[in-house]
Amino acid sequence: MIRFLVLISYFGMTFYLHLTGKLNQYINMQYSYLAYISMVLCFIFAIIQLYIWMKQVKTHSHLNSRLAKVTSIALLAIPIVVGLAFPTVSLDSQTVSAKGYHFPLSDGTNLAIQASEGTRSQYLKPDTSSYFSKSAYEKEMRTTADTYLTQDQILITDENYMEVMEAIYDYPSEFEGKTIQFTGFVYKDPIHENSQFLFRFGIIHCIADSGVYGLLTKGNTRQYENNTWITAKGKLINYYHKELKQKLPTLEVESFTKVDKPENPYVYRAF
Repeated sequence: MIRFLVLISYFGMTFYLHLTGKLNQYINMQYSYLAYISMVLCFIFAIIQLYIWMKQVKTHSHLNSRLAKVTSIALLAIPIVVGLAFPTVSLDSQTVSAKGYHFPLSDGTNLAIQASEGTRSQYLKPDTSSYFSKSAYEKEMRTTADTYLTQDQILITDENYMEVMEAIYDYPSEFEGKTIQFTGFVYKDPIHENSQFLFRFGIIHCIADSGVYGLLTKGNTRQYENNTWITAKGKLINYYHKELKQKLPTLEVESFTKVDKPENPYVYRAF
């Protein structure tokens, strides 16, 4: 019975997320086929477990009592309730604030923060180096960087957001002076007046390795409230951030345009 409940619970939650269009808040949709396959398999195995359990009910008289039947129905209802009540929360600047004002990059401090938090969450820069050998990663990112360095103006979209951000942080001096345009939500820097970050929440494979990615902006002609969605355009500079004690790729803003929140606020890493 426990096996059946576990299997049907997973099926119910996955099916609910798929039905409501919220599955993309938990996994990179590039791998959605794995969720669908596991959902079908769980349903098949759940039916098998239910059949086995029903046979046991018929052969054990103590399971035929009224109390046993009511208990069985209550247990069967649990996965349905869990599936319908499964919470989904869209991440925003409050999530950033809750983590505290520390944005370690992939220089070793990121690993220390993750270890202390028990997570694989990332900050500022998408880091996919753990999914490659060192030489393969360098080759992959070198090719990606070269592709965008040939462009006079780099348009960062939902589709290329993660790879462009990773390339910018890997080769900040080479991208310095490039004009870029991208969309994100505002996170006001609580330390520097008239400075604000522009972020997107991104998923590499699933929610376990998600993070907040984007750029510090400078020279803003107008300040916006947290969670305001903005399309920004400007030139990349390398700005020394005293609190983080390192240079950050920073957008020297030329224009800010307020836009509506995207239907899907998340971005994903394509491989």
